[in-house]
Amino acid sequence: MRRFVSGVLSSYQKRSLSHRSLRFFSSTTSLSNSDSPSSSSSAAMPTPVTLETINPKVLECEYAVRGEIVTLAQRLQQELQEKPGSLPFDEILYCNIGNPQSLGQQPITFFREVIALCDHPPILDKSETQGLFSADAIERAWQILDQIPGRATGAYSHSQGIKGLRDTIAAGIEARDGFPSNPNDIFLTDGASPAVHMMMQLLIRTEKDGILCPIPQYPLYSASIVLHGGTLVPYYLDEATGWGLEISELQKQLEDAKSKGITVRALVVINPGNPTGQVLSEDNQRDIVEFCKKEGLVLLADEVYQENVYVPDKKFHSFKKISRSMGYGEEDISVVSFQSVSKGYYGECGKRGGYMEVTGFGADVREQIYKVASVNLCSNITGQILASLVMSPPKVGDESYESYFMEKDGILSSLARRAKTLEDALNSLEGVTCNKAEGAMYLFPRIHLPEKAIKAAEAAKTAPDAFYARRLLNATGIVVVPGSGFGQVPGTWHFRCTILPQEDKIPAVVSRLTEFHKGFMEEFRD
Repeated sequence: MRRFVSGVLSSYQKRSLSHRSLRFFSSTTSLSNSDSPSSSSSAAMPTPVTLETINPKVLECEYAVRGEIVTLAQRLQQELQEKPGSLPFDEILYCNIGNPQSLGQQPITFFREVIALCDHPPILDKSETQGLFSADAIERAWQILDQIPGRATGAYSHSQGIKGLRDTIAAGIEARDGFPSNPNDIFLTDGASPAVHMMMQLLIRTEKDGILCPIPQYPLYSASIVLHGGTLVPYYLDEATGWGLEISELQKQLEDAKSKGITVRALVVINPGNPTGQVLSEDNQRDIVEFCKKEGLVLLADEVYQENVYVPDKKFHSFKKISRSMGYGEEDISVVSFQSVSKGYYGECGKRGGYMEVTGFGADVREQIYKVASVNLCSNITGQILASLVMSPPKVGDESYESYFMEKDGILSSLARRAKTLEDALNSLEGVTCNKAEGAMYLFPRIHLPEKAIKAAEAAKTAPDAFYARRLLNATGIVVVPGSGFGQVPGTWHFRCTILPQEDKIPAVVSRLTEFHKGFMEEFRD
């Protein structure tokens, strides 16, 4: 039978080749009659995709933390590799993005042990495993694998994420807040960013739908609002009061948007703040909840830095906890909280794990959120496992607890010291003022640039803070993000700097930055 089919195919292929040959010769004959093909005929073919024909929303959106300055840094890094000693510095110090492990932070041992065991279950039955892995990591891996159909971390899961892992996360939220959490409210995602996009997709119908967003803000929000066709309604944080969030400012911007025919659908709050590093007080949070309740707004709470609080007089409280403590339930206010395994003390950015807890939506709307989640099939399983571990780490009495606590405390204590060192260094510079980093991973200093520097930036057709950041990179190898990438009060200039370089590198960051700034101010002094 196979021989027969093969023969038929062979016969068909011969006929096909014969026909193609005839067409080819016919074509070449006609070409020879008309000399040669016009060289311009292929050039005249339209290009299917150009900047003029792609989605204009893509052109409009920007994401500064991986923008022009970072592209230049990558070129300089390649130059250092190809020609060591060719630049006035020997390494690039990436202070542009919250990416802890790329700057030397080590992963939490317990988390990685559990992931390794889950990804390769056969080693769980080997005698050597008992000596290589902690007993509680082995036990947790068995528990997790029993919750995964087929014990397969390489298989798709439920669109919201594995039910047992959502149970664990809900229990962790309840332990944190003191109020119940429903696993069915939790959608596991590849980090917090896809969850933000899902909510923007749900809320934004046309450009007449607006989202109240802090300025400065993490550019994920401005980019997502633009991509989904909505309007960013800015509210300005008050730098003079430590980046305070004033309800009067929210009200003013809401009324202004309404006067322009914009329907404001939601309020974004980033707590602890990015790029500003402030931690909201409970009283301020209650005022924000009350504002959303009164105005009928969805509260989108970016809480990915909840573990990163460095001052003793401030503590993280989730907005869901605050709203429940005020007596508001599901029927009173819609709150969506975002969490990620990328930040905190764990810093597992590349594992792409996170979740959103969606409360205060009707069953019919929840079905639509589930449908959007289903389009993406599911988030990656490693990220799902990590999200459950973050919300349920080792407890007192577990074999891993001591080493886990030492690793966690060591990272957070070091971050607090780094934040203070950089904050003090920045405030010592001429024309620079920097608020305290109460939380998150960043400092957002204001730079009072000389008029001569501002004019030089205008001549270079760039924003003054981008001009400063570019000069800083070329002179020192330090990568920061211009404040214009996050938004700022017009006429003010800032940059965002992470506190993530390892402690032994902080003195180099301080000395390089100090030397550069002195030279810059002298060069452009009015």
